[in-house]
Amino acid sequence: MLQLFLKNGLVAKTTMTKEKREIIIFLIFTLAVLITPFFLRGSYFLNVLVFIGINTMLAVALNLLLGYAGQISLGHAAFFGLGAYVSGVLTTRFGLDPWLALVIAAAVSGVLAFIIGFPILKLKGHYLAMATLGFGIIMFIIFNETVAVTGGPSGLSGIPNIQISSLIFDNDWSNYYLIWTITLLVMLLSINLSQSRIGRALRAIADSEVAARVMGVNARLLKVQIFTVSAVISAMAGSLYAHTMTFISPASFGFNFSIELVTMVIIGGLGSIYGSFLGAAILTILPEFLRILQDFDIIVYGLMLIIMTMYLPGGLISGLEQIAGFIGSKIKSRGGSHA
Repeated sequence: MLQLFLKNGLVAKTTMTKEKREIIIFLIFTLAVLITPFFLRGSYFLNVLVFIGINTMLAVALNLLLGYAGQISLGHAAFFGLGAYVSGVLTTRFGLDPWLALVIAAAVSGVLAFIIGFPILKLKGHYLAMATLGFGIIMFIIFNETVAVTGGPSGLSGIPNIQISSLIFDNDWSNYYLIWTITLLVMLLSINLSQSRIGRALRAIADSEVAARVMGVNARLLKVQIFTVSAVISAMAGSLYAHTMTFISPASFGFNFSIELVTMVIIGGLGSIYGSFLGAAILTILPEFLRILQDFDIIVYGLMLIIMTMYLPGGLISGLEQIAGFIGSKIKSRGGSHA
């Protein structure tokens, strides 16, 4: 009985220490995000950080599905585009408030994801990848061909900026804090989700769906639910993108961008929220250096995926943790030798 009590106390202490560490890391990350604009002189860099925020939200959404639940999606740009177009159409054609349009866009994407999730998530492996790819292509065609509603290849313009009372988010400074406030909330909710019973159940499904079912996890419903949550977050990012850019076109939501999202998650680290940020930051900045390659940048993304899968499957976050652990062990060993 005493051993059991001590063991439970040790587990509780370890969990509490881990929770405190997560809180400290998140607070430091939040502080860094809040003060960064004060160190930037040029508005161009601030604009890049705005898009890093949007892409971080998308990468976190996909990581919940791919990194935690182990379900591949090659069509996640479709939900991003759906959120952007629903919000854009509602505000330009029907004059709705952008905040209300954002909520409706997220709801529409969530309902659609829940409906198609049941048949699609029955599939596994490359069959699931092909099904999500097909969904992404269908949505791209809809965005491109419904000219009367979406503007077709010419795009949809005149989308209003988000506004709170007299404050209009119409410049990089205000957009930065708007988008990163929502991104930080999404990251915080995702961290809490990953450490909850649902997060443990998702990891069990990723490891072995059969074993998870034996342990009492409703794997089918849980996969659909996390697919829905991922779609809702992606749609919110799409809505913010539309109201930030005030112009959208189908080219922004095609297959190439879905591949970019997968690359962000894998480079940053599967099952890592901060890895999602790191992957999003790298893949947002990298195109600035690949402009000379024009349409061949997708080859670079493919090579990055191959290299990361072969040599660093845990992603950059895992690599950084290994380096930090190695340095820490070296410091301890030197301290012990001096003692």
